[in-house]
Amino acid sequence: MNKPEVPINTVPLQHFISQIKTAESSNQREIKLDMQTARRLAYTLTEILARLNGNLEEIISSNKSNATANADIISVEIDGGKNW
Repeated sequence: MNKPEVPINTVPLQHFISQIKTAESSNQREIKLDMQTARRLAYTLTEILARLNGNLEEIISSNKSNATANADIISVEIDGGKNW
């Protein structure tokens, strides 16, 4: 049974992307993040990656159970091209 997913707070990621866009438009060579902002960004990215990994594991598990339930046997005979 799937539990309802809590929305991920992506505000730190949105701020980072905005900061990158601003830096690019003004031709800045670097950007700086204070530790609190960097921690929030790292936490958000970790949370996103963990959610994606969990979703991937669910998909793989679901596909494996579907594949074993629908296992079809395919028989192939090779005659060397005799009946062309």
